[in-house]
Amino acid sequence: MADAVVFDLDGVIVDSEPVWEEVRRAYVAAHGGTWQPDTQRRLMGMSTGEWAHYLSGELGVDRTAEQVASEVVEEMTRRYRDHVPLIDGADQVVRRLAARWPLGLASSSPTRLIEAALAATGLTDAFGATLSTEQTERGKPAPDVYLSVAQRLGVDPARCVAVEDSSNGVRSAAAAGMRVVAVPHGSYPLDPDAARLAVVTLGAIGELTPELVDDLG
Repeated sequence: MADAVVFDLDGVIVDSEPVWEEVRRAYVAAHGGTWQPDTQRRLMGMSTGEWAHYLSGELGVDRTAEQVASEVVEEMTRRYRDHVPLIDGADQVVRRLAARWPLGLASSSPTRLIEAALAATGLTDAFGATLSTEQTERGKPAPDVYLSVAQRLGVDPARCVAVEDSSNGVRSAAAAGMRVVAVPHGSYPLDPDAARLAVVTLGAIGELTPELVDDLG
């Protein structure tokens, strides 16, 4: 039986990956950089510090990494104030699972955006441990954030079920020893190696039921 369930945020609870892509694409274009064909795939899962250095360094943005992080996150915060794009049914899934298991949140979003998203969706109290990769040494696909969330929940990572949408997120949770439920975004399919790491792949978050978690446990 699973002892806890750990969710990703972006792409699982809020449909924010397209917003992140739109904001960062516009930022790169406005500051002299060049968006590459594989940029969005590479960015998914990076911590704030990692993607800020990537935009500033590899994509040629004429701002420091610190400026990139501050300005992009400020624009994302402004977008969230206007509208947090909750994925249909995700809040109900979280509530159903929270009635049965301790929940954790392991996100690549900055802490201020996690707090804004959870407050806007009314889910702040559903999670016993919430952590941004801003607070870990490495972002996804490294396992750091999932290991830290399991530690904060007081559970063995091997007895956790993780819910992820991105290739780097699946790799991160699997590297932590968790059983991974993948719910890939239609616009960002999983890489073949990541797809093989998931124990089950769902078409929508609404398919994640307590019975499914029981079966995985």
